[in-house]
Amino acid sequence: MKKWVLSVAITVTLIGCTSSPQRANSNLPTGMVLLENVKQQQANIPYKKYQLANGLTVILHTDHSDPLVHVDVTYHVGSSREFAGRSGFAHLFEHMMFQGSQHVADEQHFKVITEAGGTLNGTTNTDRTNYFETVPSNQLEKMLWLESDRMGFFLPALTQEKFEVQRATVKNERAQRIDNRPYGRLNERFNQALYPQGHPYSWPVIGWPDDLERATLADVKHFFQRWYGPNNATLTIGGDFDEAQALAWVNQYFGEIPAGPKVSATPKVPVTLDKTRYLSMEDKIHLPLIYMGYPTVYAGHPDEAPLDLLAEIIGGGKTSLFYKNMVKEGVAVQASVSHPCQELACQFTLYALANPSQGGQLGKLETKINQSVAEFEQRGVTDEDLQKAKVQFKANTIYGMQSVKGKVSTLAANQTFYNNPNQTVKNLAQYDSVTKADVMRVFNTYIKDKPMVVMSVVPEGQKQLIAKVDNFVAPKPKVAEHAVDMEVSSKQTTSSFDRTIMPKAGATPVVKVPQLWRTTLSNGIKVIGTQSKETPTVELVIYLNGGHRLESVSQSGLANLTAAMLHESSQTRSSEAIANALEMLGSSINFGSQGSQSYIQVSSLSANLTQTLAILNEQLFTPAFNEQDFNRLKQQQLQSLQQSASDPNYIASTKFSQLLYGDASPYGVPSSGTLETVSALTLKDVKDFYQRQYRAGSAQIVAVSDLTQTQITTALDGLTKWQGDANAITPLMASKSAPSKVIYLYDKPGAAQSVISIGRKALPFDADGEYFKADLMNYPLGGAFNSRINLNLREDKGYTYGARSGFSGGDEVGRYTARASVRTDVTGASVKEFMKELQQFQSHGMTEKELDFMRNSISQAHALDYETPYQKAGFLRLLQRHQLTDNFIDTQQDIIDNITLAQLNQLAKKWLDIDKMIIFVVGDKKLVKQQLETLGYPVRIVN
Repeated sequence: MKKWVLSVAITVTLIGCTSSPQRANSNLPTGMVLLENVKQQQANIPYKKYQLANGLTVILHTDHSDPLVHVDVTYHVGSSREFAGRSGFAHLFEHMMFQGSQHVADEQHFKVITEAGGTLNGTTNTDRTNYFETVPSNQLEKMLWLESDRMGFFLPALTQEKFEVQRATVKNERAQRIDNRPYGRLNERFNQALYPQGHPYSWPVIGWPDDLERATLADVKHFFQRWYGPNNATLTIGGDFDEAQALAWVNQYFGEIPAGPKVSATPKVPVTLDKTRYLSMEDKIHLPLIYMGYPTVYAGHPDEAPLDLLAEIIGGGKTSLFYKNMVKEGVAVQASVSHPCQELACQFTLYALANPSQGGQLGKLETKINQSVAEFEQRGVTDEDLQKAKVQFKANTIYGMQSVKGKVSTLAANQTFYNNPNQTVKNLAQYDSVTKADVMRVFNTYIKDKPMVVMSVVPEGQKQLIAKVDNFVAPKPKVAEHAVDMEVSSKQTTSSFDRTIMPKAGATPVVKVPQLWRTTLSNGIKVIGTQSKETPTVELVIYLNGGHRLESVSQSGLANLTAAMLHESSQTRSSEAIANALEMLGSSINFGSQGSQSYIQVSSLSANLTQTLAILNEQLFTPAFNEQDFNRLKQQQLQSLQQSASDPNYIASTKFSQLLYGDASPYGVPSSGTLETVSALTLKDVKDFYQRQYRAGSAQIVAVSDLTQTQITTALDGLTKWQGDANAITPLMASKSAPSKVIYLYDKPGAAQSVISIGRKALPFDADGEYFKADLMNYPLGGAFNSRINLNLREDKGYTYGARSGFSGGDEVGRYTARASVRTDVTGASVKEFMKELQQFQSHGMTEKELDFMRNSISQAHALDYETPYQKAGFLRLLQRHQLTDNFIDTQQDIIDNITLAQLNQLAKKWLDIDKMIIFVVGDKKLVKQQLETLGYPVRIVN
């Protein structure tokens, strides 16, 4: 089901207590008015809404449960505010506004927040751009200083050099996320056909490359002045803070920024098609894909809710008609329906990935899709359809309130698009009131016999697989004569105080490490848990020692296939009946496998835990292991492997592991298996592995819930009948890496970028030994955004969208890896820069400033570690898996505080020797081989 905008309730109590606007309040800073005070009730996020004289909307949501704050600044500008032929400006500004402002130095934004122990990012879509950071609560004033400076004082720091670097970064992002990714260009091609030429959704958010090349510094300055004023922005603050103090800071830092030009709403013009449009595209893929779509309404339209439910009923999971008619029959590997909505328009989309073993003809899939839609029309909507969808909506609502970030993002989006932070209350009522007749009405209005867009994406050279011959060619994008729609002022903002002085942080907040409880079930299964009262939910994970390590190398992929089989039919019910039961509860059960463990993840509303665990027991103890299910899942796994082989990043990951550990080691073969190993697997292999892996003696449980220890252990009583000793895992044999001082090249013809991996075998995980200390050593080199490697390759050179390095360690082995996707034309230069940074850091180590930065950043980040149930569960699992003491964080902090520069630099000398590292590149041989040969190492081609 489409992820609706989430509110924070499951009942249908609709109104909080809202006060009238207070335009005269002596307790408020001058010029600030209180517009709303929405208190906590069962169907809302409590907040207070203010407005400054310059038009800035301010929303405050207090939550004192964790010592952190989340700050979000949302500007009502996305790609829809651009002109045809001048695309990509909004996304470009997402990058530009991290590059410093008049009183904040270059790269300082990332450094300040990272050193404060926070996280940050920005995102752009068709209709808005937002910037956000989560930091310890004592850092709030500093965040407001940073955000206000780039709102009011950005242009004086904007230079041609910064513009060119970020333009190159955006090009790299496009190459990495679109051009070098399977199906990456699907959406932009599809939207050209769905929307008329010149419609603001007819061009991609990231922009057309030619438009970015055409842009000038003057263009982007005008774009900023037009759209990034306080009257087109919403500042939302959530978390642990004092409201009066926060308002005073907001007024100080934002109040004197002048309003920008008046902003009017973009008209919502209905989108229509005169006939069904067919188009196709060849791509570097294995699985042919058909993607169909109808134009519908717009976000917030009364018909949005029933259209969402319609999409869920036709193609929303194992209980849908799409799954039954295509995935279950094996003609498709995946198939789904959704109804994504944007501010100006929504689209009803249907897609399926064809199974090449069944021919892969997209024309057949189009027929199957149309037959499924016709079957829906004949069958109609059932009471169960509606009830199931509404239960899921209410469950998703509760899961969405597990973090302050989630609540702040919801408030900000609702204010931006509906001028109502409390919009989710209205949404909840709308979805709850949808009737069967409503669903059939919107089907007849927007879908039945209506023209649509049908796009085929096929492997290169296989045009015979397309659904129908193309009858649509996208018109060449128009070039706008100008980049702004009005004259804007060139006057610079002045400040009444010295903004060059960065505010000091307040007193360091007390980190609230979860209070733990432990117990052992009567059959010996150890359980560790904590109570989290913020949401009435349960996150339960059962871990089983084994996973990929329990299977032989020749049977790689068996653990994954066995876990997939446990999602299927039981001895008493079909997989569809089980899925239906879980959906009616708003619960999910996920079986999976990783390198050294299999797992079972259970998410449930607390009130439904007993029924959810009854379904788990059915799946776990009485699987049917049907031959038909096995054949279908095996075929899906094989097709997935072949599809992955077209992804340069998958190739880089799997082939690099093979070079490090060899193909005779389980760590040198992917846990998903290979075509050879998965092809040889039988149903008997699955049954045998199930008996070996899914034993009580190998199991441990982590639980995070608002329920008490007694309530959880009582609910787990059904698992006490689980028996079996711990499984025996074959000891790991010694493995030999491929020779170093060689550059290994995997030829990927036509690759839009090269993927570079440089590294070596390293240390297994430890919490307070050499592995932990080595990770501290690497932090300023490649562990943060403003690390040496990323600043060099991304910010200084413009070679990549991002570059990182780091240690990763498991129970038995570990590795050190430096990695980036880079422009093809600078592949050799990028490897050279990697080598230079590693060699310099090994020779000279980190500086005293870098040591201070590492200490501050990692120490203060603990305030963010335990907020959500998922984070708490991860912390508990770390304790349980590695048998750590409850206060191991204190031990780590002592190391961080006292480790010396000499000790860290000695670790750099030991682990960063480039002559002991493997250099591996995935790229187009004819374009990069010669570049690599200039580096002085032999270049060896690998298959």
